[in-house]
Amino acid sequence: MKRTLIIGDIHGGLRALEQVLERAAVTPDDILIFLGDYVDGWSESFGVLARIIELSQQQTCICIKGNHDVWLEEWLRSSKEDTKWLVHGGVSTKQSYAAVDTETRLQHLHFLERMKLYETDEQQRLFIHAGFTSMHGPEQEHYTTNFSWDRTLWEMALCMDPRVEKNSLLFPKRLKLFDTIYIGHTPTLYYKKDIPMQACNVWNLDTGAAFTGKLTIMDIDTCQYWQSDPLPALYPGETGRNMN
Repeated sequence: MKRTLIIGDIHGGLRALEQVLERAAVTPDDILIFLGDYVDGWSESFGVLARIIELSQQQTCICIKGNHDVWLEEWLRSSKEDTKWLVHGGVSTKQSYAAVDTETRLQHLHFLERMKLYETDEQQRLFIHAGFTSMHGPEQEHYTTNFSWDRTLWEMALCMDPRVEKNSLLFPKRLKLFDTIYIGHTPTLYYKKDIPMQACNVWNLDTGAAFTGKLTIMDIDTCQYWQSDPLPALYPGETGRNMN
């Protein structure tokens, strides 16, 4: 049976990606939706992108671009090193590309350039790395950087009284636009959880793989999910990203 499986922020954790693919028993018939932030954190950022490129040649993969992927894209294109990027995991990503030839770097650059900023499906589900601010939906967003940086959508969903129904005037218009919204970007570790979180009709799949948490893959039709081991256990001797 074909499944649609959604994967949270990976942050250079190739070993975690391989674990969740195995634990979810992923097959070429499955559709994979990646929510972005493939790089910056653990030591295998290059390997993560190489693996996803390989998977995209074998099955349907929808790859959303995260803010860390934007930084990598800019560096691969121009060698420009954003200072904030280096502080938040860029150093390990640069090191993972140190021995990579020019042709392969260009392949990765073109793959990053083709990534989607968001995706919707026939069930009115939205897949986006961070969020959007327009009351009319992401297609009318004025600042496209919000797709990879915005946290207000998730914070709004968290603050909602769960008793408020979707047809209520009090239910936020942004959330009414879609049946379900799937995001990453804001680690659930901020809320002392290492499993997917749901608030209103928003699912957060960033379960802290960049730090001390786990990588998550979830079947969006059943909400069953599988997780990797905690990333520090998979990368002994490494520290991942700075959580501050």
